[in-house]
Amino acid sequence: MAVKIRLARRGRKKKAIYDIVVADARAPRDGRFIEKLGIYNPGTNPASIVLESDKAVDWLLKGAQPTDTARSILQHEGVLLRKHLQVGVLKGAITQEVADSRFEEWKGSKTDRKTTAADTLAAQKEADKKAKLDAERKVNDARAEAIAKKNAPPVEEVATEEVVDEAATEEAATDAADAPAEESAE
Repeated sequence: MAVKIRLARRGRKKKAIYDIVVADARAPRDGRFIEKLGIYNPGTNPASIVLESDKAVDWLLKGAQPTDTARSILQHEGVLLRKHLQVGVLKGAITQEVADSRFEEWKGSKTDRKTTAADTLAAQKEADKKAKLDAERKVNDARAEAIAKKNAPPVEEVATEEVVDEAATEEAATDAADAPAEESAE
């Protein structure tokens, strides 16, 4: 019997959640399985994975073959590294303590990378939010200016210009009327 470690789909339409299962290769995708190893949810950012890595290592040592997607998940979680180190222990190349220390070292670096990625993601979200608020603020200011121009009474501006023009015309007319009177007096 060929045994596979693969994903079994569940959840609703366009909101899939996958169970990481050990199943007979001939069983249907969402059908009968031997054991459930964990859950993979690609809908979150970053994708969340809950995995019983001890059971997964045990099944890999027994000969279960992971599918491509399951292999990438197991590699991401360090299960394949643990299996590799355990094979070295079984062959006598390294001791169990060395294997455990190497895995803990890898796990520590992986945790650091995860926290750095999470911090970067949070900073990017804040920057995007700030940029959106600034753009919205500019649009609101432009709208307020347009409304202010629309509601401002343009009649007052025209009236003051007309008053200035009328005053200039009256002065010119008075000067013209005074000029002929002075000429006749001479």
